[in-house]
Amino acid sequence: MKGRWLVASGLVALVVAGTLACLGGCSNMGYYWQSATGHLRILQAARPVQEWMVDDHAPQRLKERLALSQRIRAFASSELHLPDNPSYRRYADLQRTAVVWNVVAAPEFSLKLKNWCFPVTGCVGYRGYFDEAEARAEAESLRSQGYEAATYAVPAYSTLGWMNWAGGDPLLNTFIHYPEGELARLIFHELAHQVIYAKDDTMFNESFATAVERLGVERWLQTQATAQARSDYERYNERRNQFRKLTRATRAGLEAIYERGNGLTDEQRRGRKDQVLAGFRAEYARIRDGWNLEPARLRTTDEWVANANNASFGAQAAYDDLVPGFEGLFESVGRDWTRFYDEAKRLATLPRFERHEYLKRKETPRA
Repeated sequence: MKGRWLVASGLVALVVAGTLACLGGCSNMGYYWQSATGHLRILQAARPVQEWMVDDHAPQRLKERLALSQRIRAFASSELHLPDNPSYRRYADLQRTAVVWNVVAAPEFSLKLKNWCFPVTGCVGYRGYFDEAEARAEAESLRSQGYEAATYAVPAYSTLGWMNWAGGDPLLNTFIHYPEGELARLIFHELAHQVIYAKDDTMFNESFATAVERLGVERWLQTQATAQARSDYERYNERRNQFRKLTRATRAGLEAIYERGNGLTDEQRRGRKDQVLAGFRAEYARIRDGWNLEPARLRTTDEWVANANNASFGAQAAYDDLVPGFEGLFESVGRDWTRFYDEAKRLATLPRFERHEYLKRKETPRA
């Protein structure tokens, strides 16, 4: 089981605008520079899919996956009404296992993520780096400031459609060999970010994209996939849902300590927090044994569980907490994609609290 559920593809802003804004002096100048140059290197490495398909040196397995990706890409626009633009029609081999590494941080007694604010995109609950060492150094710096921090690899991100004039967001080696259902989910998720973006609301944006990926892959599997692909996805998704249920329960347990434990001393809170996390790891070990998978396939998840802290759970919540509300909204508009997007865009214009409360009232039962 890979770390797809955790990240679902994080969003890293292309901040050339930020670089320009800082030309007169800015403490973030170095960060903006690595963001801009890192993305430009990806654009330079990308070539149209059709060029790869006729390249005698390209492996046949890669060509088959690229062909599948283009069927998924066409389906995204024709059936899910996602943007029909240059994104995901080119491919780049980055010669590494992740496109970026995200850093997240949260206080000792809270799941609320620290925010970083940028020109144009506003504030987000993570900070992305194209260099893993830089990401880990940032996480260590945050720990020295008293935060709990985590670093995780990201297979894909969206530039919100702003770079379509330059070829759009490309397919990458970091995810092109995902199982069919997971590849479809990722492409749907990243394209969904081009439909709507609410400034300063990571949870709304990521939950919307996660809802689109779940609803979209359901339709893809029903109408396009082979029986084997459906079977593979069902097994994978069953494990994912088991893990989600466990992490939701753990988040609830931690929140109860942090939000309703005002009468506790810090030492008592730490003790109860340790108990919740120990229970989480013990239950994970139990369900893990039932998956009957080779240890190598669980390495990423095992590492996440071993190091899980407030930042880890806070990041996961951003991709999860409002999804049932978006799924309920989709049902309420008759499963009409255009109406669904229009309603989501309307919500994005509301104050953050109002849009979240509206979606909570729309919630459908969780898997």
